[in-house]
Amino acid sequence: MKRTILIGAWLAGMVGFVFPGYAQQLSARDIMQRSIEVSKVAGMEAVTELRIVDARGRERVRKVAMASRDEGSVEKRVIRFLEPADVRGTALLVFDYPDKDDDMWLYLPAIRKVRKIVSSEKGKNFMGSEFSNADMAAPNLGDFRLQMNGEGTADGVPCYRILMIPLDERIAREYGFSKKEVWIGKKDFVMRKAVYYDDLGEVEKVLTATRVEPVDPAGKKRLAREMTMVNEQNGRKSYFRILQIQYNPNVKEEYFTLSYLQR
Repeated sequence: MKRTILIGAWLAGMVGFVFPGYAQQLSARDIMQRSIEVSKVAGMEAVTELRIVDARGRERVRKVAMASRDEGSVEKRVIRFLEPADVRGTALLVFDYPDKDDDMWLYLPAIRKVRKIVSSEKGKNFMGSEFSNADMAAPNLGDFRLQMNGEGTADGVPCYRILMIPLDERIAREYGFSKKEVWIGKKDFVMRKAVYYDDLGEVEKVLTATRVEPVDPAGKKRLAREMTMVNEQNGRKSYFRILQIQYNPNVKEEYFTLSYLQR
């Protein structure tokens, strides 16, 4: 009997060695955590373009400068509008924490004032686009029930499909959706697609991410250089495109201060 048990244990170990997936299946949380980590860069600076298109096809274009700095316990991110003149100087500062609510501050040059964005405002549109304030930071995974929802293909890439369901109504209001299905690349763990659902369980917005490229010299961190958010209910669309990007682990710390936000 003991010999049979030992042989069974040995066989189980060999299966795990030859076929690692059998030994340890990734959970929904494991996959989401890897997706967050693969996009975290020690430091970077970028120039981006935000295009906002209404239901009639009328278009507004914004040029935006961005910088980020990962300090381990917090990832800091600043977004500053460069063009056109009516939004020039408007800036958003984000302190993205892994295990608690993020801090966000918005600077409006018209009134020369920094205003902290409260939790109830994070689900609102970011600068008139279909992206939300909450989309400007990684989600706090502790706010959601995460579950596998099968597999699929997005932009030709095999993906895990994961449902993110807010734990309560307050969190749902904060993020602006009743549930969200994200599609994570099975090889690189980059998010390729996300589907947002409203309070009635209907599809509200669909995000697609393309042109995924390495962003650091080692190639271990990857970002999508183009993202499209389509509102399926009102016909509005927003396009976010990285025009220039530079890996810079020594990005200036002063960029991520309230005083710099007002310059």
